Amino acid sequence: MAQSGILSVKQIIGVRSSVTNGLAFQDEQTVVYIAGGNIVLYGIDQKAQKVIPCSINAQALTTMTVSPNRRVIAVAERINDHPSVTIYDLQTGKRRKTLQPETMKSTDIVSLLFSSDSKYLLTQGDAPDYQLIYWSWEKGKVMASTDIKPTAGSHPTASVNQVSFNPQDNTQICATGHGLFKMFRYTDSTLKPSQNLKQEHFNFTCHCWISDERLLAGTDQGKLLVIQNGEILHEIKVDTKSDSRSVTSHYSMDERSGGNESSMDINADGDHVGKSEIKCIVPYSRGVLIAAGVNKVYMFDRIDDNREYYRRNREILLPSDTTDKINNERIVSMCLSPSEETLIALTDHQQIYQLSFSGIDITKDVATFSYLADGYHHAQVTGVDTCIRKQLIATCGVDKSVRIWNYETGTLEICKEFQEEAYTVSIHPSGLFILVGFSDKLKLFTILIDDLRPFKEFSIRGCREALFSNGGHLFSAVHGNVIQIYSTVTFENITNLKGHNGKVRQLVWSPDDARLFSCGMDGAVYEWEVSTSKRLHEAVLKACGYTGLGLTPDSKTVYAVGTDRKIKEIFEAQQIVREVSITPDDVQPTAIALSHTGKSLLVGTSKGTVRSYSFPISKPDDYTEYIGHVGMVNRLRVTYQDEYAVTIGDDGIVILWTLQEVGIAKKEKETIYAEEILITKTDLEEKNALIRELKQRVSELREENDYQLKLKEMNYAERIRDLTDKFMQEMENLKTKHTVVTGEKEKEASRHAEQIHDLTEKQLKELQDLESSNNQKLMLEYEKYQDLQAKTQKTQEDYERQLTELENRKEEEVSQQRLQFTAQLERIKNELILEREKGKQQSRDHEETKRQIEEDADEEIVKLMETHEGALIQCKDENVNLRNKSTTYQRKVKDLEESIRKRETDLVTLKSEEIKLQNNIRGLKKDIEGLKKEIQERDETIQDKEKRIYELKRKNQELEKFKFVLDYKIKDLKKQIEPREIEIKDMKEQITQMEAELERLSKSNDEEKLKSEELRAKLNASSLSLRQEKQMKRDSELALKRIKTDIHNCSAFITEPKLLAQRVADIYAQYVREDATEDASIDQDITKEYARQRDHLERTVRSLKAKVDKDSERHKTENIRIMQENVTLIKEINDLRRELKASRVKLQDLQTAMGISRKTAARTTEEIVHALNTQQNNHIVNEKQNELENLIQHQRHEIHRLNDQITRVENN
Repeated sequence: MAQSGILSVKQIIGVRSSVTNGLAFQDEQTVVYIAGGNIVLYGIDQKAQKVIPCSINAQALTTMTVSPNRRVIAVAERINDHPSVTIYDLQTGKRRKTLQPETMKSTDIVSLLFSSDSKYLLTQGDAPDYQLIYWSWEKGKVMASTDIKPTAGSHPTASVNQVSFNPQDNTQICATGHGLFKMFRYTDSTLKPSQNLKQEHFNFTCHCWISDERLLAGTDQGKLLVIQNGEILHEIKVDTKSDSRSVTSHYSMDERSGGNESSMDINADGDHVGKSEIKCIVPYSRGVLIAAGVNKVYMFDRIDDNREYYRRNREILLPSDTTDKINNERIVSMCLSPSEETLIALTDHQQIYQLSFSGIDITKDVATFSYLADGYHHAQVTGVDTCIRKQLIATCGVDKSVRIWNYETGTLEICKEFQEEAYTVSIHPSGLFILVGFSDKLKLFTILIDDLRPFKEFSIRGCREALFSNGGHLFSAVHGNVIQIYSTVTFENITNLKGHNGKVRQLVWSPDDARLFSCGMDGAVYEWEVSTSKRLHEAVLKACGYTGLGLTPDSKTVYAVGTDRKIKEIFEAQQIVREVSITPDDVQPTAIALSHTGKSLLVGTSKGTVRSYSFPISKPDDYTEYIGHVGMVNRLRVTYQDEYAVTIGDDGIVILWTLQEVGIAKKEKETIYAEEILITKTDLEEKNALIRELKQRVSELREENDYQLKLKEMNYAERIRDLTDKFMQEMENLKTKHTVVTGEKEKEASRHAEQIHDLTEKQLKELQDLESSNNQKLMLEYEKYQDLQAKTQKTQEDYERQLTELENRKEEEVSQQRLQFTAQLERIKNELILEREKGKQQSRDHEETKRQIEEDADEEIVKLMETHEGALIQCKDENVNLRNKSTTYQRKVKDLEESIRKRETDLVTLKSEEIKLQNNIRGLKKDIEGLKKEIQERDETIQDKEKRIYELKRKNQELEKFKFVLDYKIKDLKKQIEPREIEIKDMKEQITQMEAELERLSKSNDEEKLKSEELRAKLNASSLSLRQEKQMKRDSELALKRIKTDIHNCSAFITEPKLLAQRVADIYAQYVREDATEDASIDQDITKEYARQRDHLERTVRSLKAKVDKDSERHKTENIRIMQENVTLIKEINDLRRELKASRVKLQDLQTAMGISRKTAARTTEEIVHALNTQQNNHIVNEKQNELENLIQHQRHEIHRLNDQITRVENN
């Protein structure tokens, strides 16, 4: 079984504007947007696309967002009526994560946004629950969620359309919508409401954060609100330039209660406020960009004014659409490039525009967008066709436009907009004509270089299917249920094919154009023979309405798709040999196409995908499905070379697919495409005239520019001379100033030396004072330390002694009390024991004598009881006394313990004070050590400064000696320079004289030229005279010849004298005049004179020509030599000037470095000689002296050479 063709997206022409926030930048040159069911990364500079397909099961794409680090993109999808968020890697195009909000009841997600650190993601669901979910998307974990419900008193139809993070705080979230504005705070894994807006009657359409506390919100009434902490600080009406006001006192209770009525306010122009709805807000460094109303973007600059936060300064308009009379195109999404250099805008007409801020005219208040790529279809695309001899495809759509694209480059070649909708298009195989079907007529247009021009109209109303034959000599068009065949050459209706009972959906010509295949909604597939208008075969299945048709290369097998969701293989258009069902059940085939090799079968479906089936087809699931459109695929075409496939859909998008057929070898030779274009004679003449006019204008501009350039050069030369003079004057002034400054510098140096000496003495004195003061302070602190240490030691000894005494006393008293109480207790115990024994004995005695002394018992008992009661009372009293004493002793012990604790506290306090004192002592010791180090460092600094001062003094003495030597050398150089300046001046005068001589020679040359012209005139006159003489000679010779002929003829009358005489007389009368003799003699003399003069003039002219040529050559050579010598002299003079200037600069540098001044230069010769003798061994002086001597020697050679050249010029 052969493999199916492999498809890959080459280019997507179009964009989806229904995706919220559907535009973003990946980097400075790459724009990200949604087109069909794909994510497109479009390179602005390269004009290239990278396509990332979304989920194949996605029913709809609702919103998208790109992470702030520009690495991933999140797309909200609806899959099987459930919301889903898929995150893709923008670099690799692979799927990174899929988030499934299980608890969300809505089917769509209306808003997505990443946090500023790209770690978290917000998803906002639609009705009914409006669930807000806070994700950690990398982990796929729900951090928190909440249902946003309208508060009491808010708008009854409140809804949410946008959520956002605070860019500085990932825990703060804002949600806005229709009659709703809420703030949330993420804490403890929950989203808690905070800072809700007190006036929720606004219908918010969008918002953005401008700081960590403040945000901007736009309404459907065209109002921009500045909100902070739940309070509206400011209100701006975007469509009014000066209508901005503070709102702290603007909103009254009446306005809060009746806010919904304000939505019906009317602007000054009479339009409803709803037309100024703010669609999106984009912040940038200097303010915000606001898309509001129709085809406008407003630029607002931020100002530091609490009464007026923003001020509008510019409008940006969309390009005008000629077919849109209402002009209601609105911007739905905008984004700025990372460098804020480019603004991209997406409109509801499915167009993308761009604006480069560097190209804005700052003097104007209005700027205009331009298309990012080419203009796209902004409505359903209904027709498509491909060309054979050119790389062209033609499309038409509900937007009333016909567009011709180059499918190789993906660019728009021609766009023609009409006043009515175009139903179908068919492009001629040559690429020079196109058929377009309209509601009233079928029109044939010629394809010019930049336009479509009507050529022929056919009365076919509502033609929704038309097709050129493969050869281009015929075309077929559907008129109702009838197929009409026309000749492309004569435009005659050759035949009509009748048989369909319903709409004809597609026509296909056989490769040889002998047969035509058609299918329709009546369930019929017919094969027609064009030459006989006969129906050769038919296959009718009334239960199925056919929507697409494909034909094999041999024209024997037809593949058709229709409403019964099956692909039918029909042999010879009469027998259905195979049916393949389309799976799943919710997918219906809408279009079908076969490659021209017959090896690839492509099917377009109702959900926008394209399937490539294995061919021949046998199994329903033996196919590969590719994501393309969102919505039904209307048409599917394959180019003639089987390189590309083209699909169009209800979503207004055209997709170019690259088709690679497995097992099909590539063609050996490349396809040769035609490059011819049509252009009318009038247009060509106009363009040629325009080219000639532009060439002439360019020539004029070039001449004018050359003239202006010469003027500028002259002006600049004059300015250079002026500047040179000015700079020379300034140099002289600077020299004078330098001399003055040098003197002042010396004064300042001496004054600074004195100040340094004074400061040094002062510093030494201060150091001595500081050292003595620090020593005194140190002694005092040491004495204090000794006293404090003695006091601390004494206090510690006293406290320790007191503690020892107290502890001993406490132990003694406790031991005494313990012994005393112990003895008392023992005595009492012993007494109790004795008493108990006595009682027992008495009881025994009583028992024994009970019987005997019953009478005395009572008395004895009473006595004993009295005795024992007294003793008991005594014991109790003693016990009470002991207890009181014990309580007293315990209280004393407690007092002693309290006193001990106080002593311990005092001891701790004394210890802390001792620690503080020790810390102070350590700090003082550190201070003493620091002061000692500082004193040592200052001593070292003073020593270094003294050494430095000594070295500077020594160097100063050496420099003063060197200064005297240089002063002497400078004077010598000045003496040598002055003669050279005089020589230069003399050479300038000589050059001026030579220029005057050159001018004189030039005038002499002009005079010689005039003389030469006069001689040429004389020569011309002589030549004219010579020609006249030659003409007279020829006339004379002719007359002589005639006379000879007549005389010869007279010889015939030699025998007849009369006739001979008569004939001679006639000849004489004919040729001889009366003054012939005289004229002959005069003419002979004149001729001789003329000849003599002519010879003389010719010799003169030749000698003059030779002389003129020789003089011209000599003058030319002399002029060239003089000019060359002048150039050489000027160049050498300039070099000498530069050397002189460099020498002066070096001299000034040396003077500056050595501190030489004219005041100190007045020294005697003996001192200079002495200085020279003392500096013989100084290598710096020797080097400078050698350098100056070499420079003087070189300049002497140059002067000598220039004098030789001047002598040679004078001799010549």
